[in-house]
Amino acid sequence: MNIRRKVLDKIMTLIPLLCVFAAIVPLVSISGYLLYQGISNLNWTFLTELPKPVGEPGGGMANSIVGTGIVVGLAGLLGIPIGILSGIYLAEYGKTTCLGRMVRFLADVLQGVPSIVIGIVAYAVVVVPMQSFSAYAGAFALAMMLIPFLTRTTEEALLTVEDNIKEAGLALGQPYWRVVTGIVLRAAKAPILTGVMLGIARIAGETAPLLFTALNNRFWHQSLKGPISTLTVQIYNYAISPFQDWNEQAWSGALVLIILVTLLNLLVRLSSRSRYTQR
Repeated sequence: MNIRRKVLDKIMTLIPLLCVFAAIVPLVSISGYLLYQGISNLNWTFLTELPKPVGEPGGGMANSIVGTGIVVGLAGLLGIPIGILSGIYLAEYGKTTCLGRMVRFLADVLQGVPSIVIGIVAYAVVVVPMQSFSAYAGAFALAMMLIPFLTRTTEEALLTVEDNIKEAGLALGQPYWRVVTGIVLRAAKAPILTGVMLGIARIAGETAPLLFTALNNRFWHQSLKGPISTLTVQIYNYAISPFQDWNEQAWSGALVLIILVTLLNLLVRLSSRSRYTQR
């Protein structure tokens, strides 16, 4: 019996290790292949120059890198406050109300809607009335994806705060809204910040919504009300082109995007760890 238990223990220990290995191998393989393909064209010129016309070698994606920062930044300005405030309502005021259950259900449904559908909706709501593709339209589409994610993330983060912390604030005579903003939000600051960063990293890699909203621009954008270049759309255009030089630059652009997302995730980990350490 002892031998049987030891063998079973070894097997049950080995199975999770094999699952971890199976999860890591695709990530390492994709990252390694992307690094191999994209590192050759990744230089200072690629990061600081505009795309060259067809047939001319060289050029870069400086306008796409800046455009991605602008569109994602605008989406964050629109989506982060709405998402966090919605999460606060669900966690603190709408736990059992009909409105709370409806908002929670709609947030879950919206998270599962394909991004291309969100792009079509943003096209109808923003692009058609403005009669122009724009950075605002792209930010609107990405914010539609960010809001439900942050709503549910913020709700779950606030629900982890123990009730005795709230009761201590109420015992001091503070109104409930002061307890929520001054105590509960502070206690859940680290997971909320993690959710914000992960949400930003997620929308930064979206392509389909931007094809219908921001479109693309081979030059520096002149206004946020006009088409603007983004890394994901530029990578898509270069990847499907018949030109070898553009195909190679698509790999480099994808590598830059992965590096930016990885740095954002590392920032999340370091920030969360430092906050937990301070506690």
